[in-house]
Amino acid sequence: MIDMELGEEHEALRETVREFARAEVAPVIGDLYEREEFPYEIVAKMGAMGLFGLPISEEHGGMGGDYFALCLALEELARVDSSVAITLEAGVSLGAMPIYRYGTEEQKRRWLPDLAAGRALGAFGLTEPGGGSDAGATRTTARRDGDSWVVNGSKAFITNSGTDITALVTATAVTGVKADGRKEITAIIIPSGTPGLGVSKKYSKVGWNASDTRELSFTDVRVPAENVLGEVGRGYAQFLSTLDEGRVAIAALSTGLAQGCVDESLTYAAEREAFGNPIGSYQAIQFKIADMEVRAHTARLAYYAAAARMLRGQPFKKEAAIAKLVASNAAMDNARDATQVFGGYGFMNEYPVARFYRDAKILEIGEGTSEVQRMLIARELGLPA
Repeated sequence: MIDMELGEEHEALRETVREFARAEVAPVIGDLYEREEFPYEIVAKMGAMGLFGLPISEEHGGMGGDYFALCLALEELARVDSSVAITLEAGVSLGAMPIYRYGTEEQKRRWLPDLAAGRALGAFGLTEPGGGSDAGATRTTARRDGDSWVVNGSKAFITNSGTDITALVTATAVTGVKADGRKEITAIIIPSGTPGLGVSKKYSKVGWNASDTRELSFTDVRVPAENVLGEVGRGYAQFLSTLDEGRVAIAALSTGLAQGCVDESLTYAAEREAFGNPIGSYQAIQFKIADMEVRAHTARLAYYAAAARMLRGQPFKKEAAIAKLVASNAAMDNARDATQVFGGYGFMNEYPVARFYRDAKILEIGEGTSEVQRMLIARELGLPA
């Protein structure tokens, strides 16, 4: 059972990642962020620490831990920077975990050791330019041609899809029509460098500027038939399950950002003076920071609860949606309030809270918008679809 008192292994991991974030990430991430450079050295160090392999078995090159361990690492990284945190989150929950959950033994042996070690990154190709929340409206197609699949279409907003160490993208594609008229969607592994796979320039983004996000295009991309992930026609169901897990991870990341806002505000409130006193002595600032701590604490409880059900093998779709909704709201609200505590300095990019403010909004959008989370919660309560 998971509670607020972590076991020795989880607590040791959290302390290790917290120190790594402060010592290795904090001093360099501001410059990387402003130059929009991918943090290759940080990723290599995280790989050496085993962070990319936390929930993957030792048999397949991982650390043999659990998904909650990944969430703890994400929270501590995001207290300092979200670009680094989302690189880890997407690399594990979207890049490696689909192969770990649904791949053949041959696929696992081929891809997981490098993915778990952080030597390679995998990407998750679901969202398309014409369809975000409506993932069932997939237009990318794959047709069987002998011993191959031929893929055509495009994907948008794909994290880790164009780095120097990106090894693959697992893309969803329409492979037929079911008896009830719905699209048959299949997941297919497409290795980087496959002819016809186009990788766009990096997007110009509001936030997450030290992470890699691009659009992908598929023009007669031919891959072997054995590159299907799981069963033909099960791709949509697989990725719905993947997203449930990913929402718990994004909730942990959001909690970290929310807590980072508290950390920075406490330090600043003790140092900054106004009218002869530290601003932290004034009730207006005290109440604002107290509210921020309440949000971060509540968000943590929400993702801990979802993770507990996940690890026990219980249904957790509703709890994952609640955690993602609560935590992303907390991140956005805390980023706004932290910027207010800092005043004019909060508007300057040299201060972490400005970076937090830029990074927070996407948390209410990515891996299911807040509106989608509310829809999922309503359906889990038995309200009509």
